[in-house]
Amino acid sequence: MTGGQSQSYDRLVFVRRSEAGTARRPLGARANLLATSISAIAQLALVAGTNGSAWAQPVDDKAAGSIIPGMRPGITPETGKRQSDSVQFNASAGFTSDYIYRGVTLSDHKPALGASLEATLGPLYAGTTFASVNLPSQPSSEITAGAGVRPKLWNTEFDFGGTYYIYPGEVPGIPGINYLEVGARADTKLTDQFRVAAGFAYSPDFSNTGGWSKYAAFGIGLDLPSNLLPNNVSATLTSGVGYYWFGNQAAELGGFALPAYLNWTAGVTFSRSVFNLDLRYYDTNLSKENCFVFTGDPHATPGGRIDPVINPEGLTSRWCGATFVAKFWFELN
Repeated sequence: MTGGQSQSYDRLVFVRRSEAGTARRPLGARANLLATSISAIAQLALVAGTNGSAWAQPVDDKAAGSIIPGMRPGITPETGKRQSDSVQFNASAGFTSDYIYRGVTLSDHKPALGASLEATLGPLYAGTTFASVNLPSQPSSEITAGAGVRPKLWNTEFDFGGTYYIYPGEVPGIPGINYLEVGARADTKLTDQFRVAAGFAYSPDFSNTGGWSKYAAFGIGLDLPSNLLPNNVSATLTSGVGYYWFGNQAAELGGFALPAYLNWTAGVTFSRSVFNLDLRYYDTNLSKENCFVFTGDPHATPGGRIDPVINPEGLTSRWCGATFVAKFWFELN
């Protein structure tokens, strides 16, 4: 590595020590470490509810789960809630074989647990989620706090809200990756079985990197006919695509923008009473080299294409590729 390359590299990475040894991640990817954003589950007593409290589905949806990929945090997808003049509570908890958020694993392709809790009063809502994660800065968990309003106009559900992402217990001595994101979405049924949704989210300081982030997504859902299913079981096929792009980070993190990317998903959700099972495929168009730049994967391996500015060692990560995931959760209303 030349002297110039070394100086560029020093701008992008830092060395952190732990009892396990030494690890390295791009400072630019501090953002994704939230990638790394993300969330919802795990201490039912502390949290519980419609994960994604900020992104609830219309109340007549039989199968829980957002049809827009990555529009809200959570391991346990949100469920529909009726508006009421009194305060209503909804809780959920569950586990997943891999915690994927906007196409990127937040659990190092390992199982994760989570829970959520939401309170609603008419169209107003507020909620929190708790999720187990496995990220480069080694937070003990991911916690979110969100609030907003869900008005309805004709046959369309709207959602306007904000979510604050918190990552407690990160490695001492490094800047944290907590950040705020605001968003809006619309969800409507075109027929009794078919619905579409679209949404947009914005963060003024993504993962505390100094650069903004924007995320736009679109999804569709189709309820399967009940005569094709066992008694008391409902199922919904869903798919969606999202696009994530970023502004330039702070100069001390390299001053460059994190790599923009597409992510997509398709799967089926089965529901019976309070129990739900989701089987789903996720993928992105991030190269393995850009996946490392975005995530700072501590398990990255050399051998990729070298970029003298953002990836001078040509490190590659498997955190952003095709993944099949099974989720199970239950709901309490």
